[in-house]
Amino acid sequence: MSRPSVTGTGPWPGSDVLEAQSVVVGDLLDTPAEVAGLPFTVTLAARGPWGDPVGRAAALLADLPTELGAHGWKLAAHPGGDLGRAQSFVREDVDALAVAAHGYSGPVVVPVLGPLTLAASLYLSRGDRVVSDPGAVRELTASLGAGLADHLKALRRAVPGAVPSVLLHEPLLAQVMAGVLPSFSGYSALRSVPGPVAASHLESVATALRAAGSAKVVVHGGTAWSSLGAIRASHADGFALAVTALDDRSWERVAEVVEGGLAFWPELPPQASSQCAGPDVAGQADLLLRPWRSVGLPAVSLRDVVLLAGDATGAGTPDDARAVLAGLVRAARLVAERAES
Repeated sequence: MSRPSVTGTGPWPGSDVLEAQSVVVGDLLDTPAEVAGLPFTVTLAARGPWGDPVGRAAALLADLPTELGAHGWKLAAHPGGDLGRAQSFVREDVDALAVAAHGYSGPVVVPVLGPLTLAASLYLSRGDRVVSDPGAVRELTASLGAGLADHLKALRRAVPGAVPSVLLHEPLLAQVMAGVLPSFSGYSALRSVPGPVAASHLESVATALRAAGSAKVVVHGGTAWSSLGAIRASHADGFALAVTALDDRSWERVAEVVEGGLAFWPELPPQASSQCAGPDVAGQADLLLRPWRSVGLPAVSLRDVVLLAGDATGAGTPDDARAVLAGLVRAARLVAERAES
């Protein structure tokens, strides 16, 4: 029988990857029986631009060198020291997972920036964002798919019992398709990428990941429900959205996609808390449960949701991050109860 699950989008405080990965694996394998904890690979932004989400994704590109420029990561003619440092962090991360998950068999979530958000975050060697050049976007997409496939193989060698699922994080997907991203000069906006083209890029990466052994490919559309059309057309296995950004109309679209067979990975904010009442577990769970009921989705389908902890796990201290995960597990228990009612 399926049951609600809990995982994260990657961010974690500090710069000690072995400590961070050990805590995440340990905490998410110690959940109540009615909740499934899904360990995830961590992203430590405190290590600097070589370890943040863009640097991490740039380090995974196959045969497409990058370097740090005045405005962030950009394409380069040859590999250099910045890329080498970012790739070194990726290798450290794989080694840390091997130690933290030694002897483990089961699902592991691998969060990474998707091709459209990466193309909107990287710059051409001379010029604007990569997303401004359709040919460069195609090259980047192919490189990301190949590089992520190699990365999954490395993870599976490090943890032979791991069953990876990839969470492609696309917070800029809606902006890319809407054509509202500012150009390098700031005086104009970049041309939009049509939805079918964006879906094709996502599907290309998903196909490469499945061939490399990814059990599922889930696309996180950030805060914009308008990304759902492209996500659905990409034939992803699931989709994620931040629930705090969803209104009644958005939830109707969510219901359509769930009824169409895609798994929903809702990102919930941390629990509110007060001195008198303590953490508001019910309030956090209701951010999912109330609209779920209002759009007529069956309670039994709640067994298939995966609750996501977002960027909040990267803020504060490691103890704060652990508290965010623990709170989400408690909310998941309420979701599990509702799924049986």
